[in-house]
Amino acid sequence: MRRWLLLLAVCFSSVCADAAQGFLRRGIPKYDFIVDSLNKIVTPGETARRDGFFEKLDSIVLCHEGMVNILHIGGSHVQADIYSHEIRRNLDSINDQNQPGRGLIFPYAVAKTNNPSNYKIMYRGEWTTTKNVMRERKAVLGLTGMAVTTSDTLAELTVYLNGKNRSNRWTCNKLTLLGYADSTCMVEPFVRLTDSSLFAPRFDSARSVYVFEFGRLVDTFTIVFDQLDTVLHEFTITGLLPEKSEPGVVYTSIGVNGATVPSYLSCENFDRDLSLIRPDMVVYAIGINDALVKNFSEEKFIHRYDSLISMVESVSPNCYHVFVTNNDSYKRVRANRRTHYEVNKNGLKARDAFYKLAEKHGGSVWDLFEIMGGLGSMKLWEKEGMAAKDKVHFTHKGYVLIGDLFYNALINAYLEKNNKE
Repeated sequence: MRRWLLLLAVCFSSVCADAAQGFLRRGIPKYDFIVDSLNKIVTPGETARRDGFFEKLDSIVLCHEGMVNILHIGGSHVQADIYSHEIRRNLDSINDQNQPGRGLIFPYAVAKTNNPSNYKIMYRGEWTTTKNVMRERKAVLGLTGMAVTTSDTLAELTVYLNGKNRSNRWTCNKLTLLGYADSTCMVEPFVRLTDSSLFAPRFDSARSVYVFEFGRLVDTFTIVFDQLDTVLHEFTITGLLPEKSEPGVVYTSIGVNGATVPSYLSCENFDRDLSLIRPDMVVYAIGINDALVKNFSEEKFIHRYDSLISMVESVSPNCYHVFVTNNDSYKRVRANRRTHYEVNKNGLKARDAFYKLAEKHGGSVWDLFEIMGGLGSMKLWEKEGMAAKDKVHFTHKGYVLIGDLFYNALINAYLEKNNKE
């Protein structure tokens, strides 16, 4: 019996490896300054968390069963949702014929900040915005790090899950609205579909969410509010989770322009909202803003990340932690009435910190800093039209390339794990 079980395990791993070969992203552009040999997910310590995550992927690859939730969290690199969406689209090849949900989103357009182009938000009425990068806040924040609040009787917001692309890839038959009212008895959200049908919510008081069940798949919906008092009451939205019951990989990306690790630590309902996702893997891409300060403390950076990881593990004890090092960047310096750019050497310190965090927490590192060419390489990316003039951010072309590189590194790590078994 043992011999048969061993043979079955070997065959299972071989089939997984063969299948995963077909998932690799082909035709990625080559550049002399990008170190392709370093494009790996490196695991400096224990591998139990990584292997446990890949075992969950096995059931999706071979049996089209189960659900894997991935959370990608960061600052402006992630709010734009270009490179994270490229990863999401590539991972869809693993889902094959299954079409799981889009993951948690936020109506950034209502907050008058850049909204990802892959989904569209239209709105009416007056709204106020709260972000986790603000010192003074008007709303309690959760996982998304942002909130929009209204008491306008004309207020409504419409979500087009497929944006301008009418492919109908992203649909849902259930919507969980993360938010709260200043008086739950006096103002209530409803959802109106394109055929004018109206849906009332089920309020989950434990998690402060409103749950809407549609009974059919939709890709467009409008949230409206019913004021039940002569005095207008405020309603705050902190996120939208369009869901489906189909198995597969669900990739949620959360970003706030300018966010640091303390920005997310200050979100009162971070862990409560995280329980709605219960991530199997978290991609940590917070750090570029932390390292922009003059006196960057590696020790403080690690300590703050320890606190963030503790919050994650309180919800998902076996979560696989993957750290993305800061990209190479430059600081804008003004001296003698002239402005110039200096390479930010704090990127090296942050890189070392991420490796220490990975070893400490049984996680892995994707070393973007070294893969892109190391210290000073951002100027080369800019020359090729892949980095912005601020030498901190990337262009659309650059972000897509980063997304493809990360995805291939993840799939190759999955292949390596199966080939060893």
